[in-house]
Amino acid sequence: METGSGRDTEVAGAEPVWTGLPPGLLRMRRMLLVVWLGLIAVGLGVLLGLLCGPVWAAFALLPVALIVWGWVLIGRNWRSWRYAERADDLLISRGVLWREETVVPYGRMQLVEVTSGPVERHFGLASVQLHTAAAATDATIPGLDPAEAERLRDRLTELGEARSAGL
Repeated sequence: METGSGRDTEVAGAEPVWTGLPPGLLRMRRMLLVVWLGLIAVGLGVLLGLLCGPVWAAFALLPVALIVWGWVLIGRNWRSWRYAERADDLLISRGVLWREETVVPYGRMQLVEVTSGPVERHFGLASVQLHTAAAATDATIPGLDPAEAERLRDRLTELGEARSAGL
């Protein structure tokens, strides 16, 4: 089935076509990890070195170990995020240990927002926030390219208006 945006969606009974998040989100999250934990490591190393001696400054390697561990976990988390546009709803899937799949019917959408904070704008990213009639089903798709976020907002708004017209 062909949509108005030129993207393929699933054929009746077939698996949905999943779209992953762009690598810019992965770069942004890893950069934030390195900056914050790197600053903590340097500060801790200098502080312990001056106050307790150089042997104690070795404890500054703990934040460095957290950088390595966090690097891997951020990559796994980034790969777990995906979304699919179906004929009647939007699927959002995420999670590594605990998989979570959210189904948002187009007719239940009340508001679709595109947001982009200063760090996201620096990396050329935007997030799509979906608000529905039930607060528990509000959903977010983070780290999209701004053009894709706007396209998705416009498509979801159009489909939401078409589906809710009969209520």
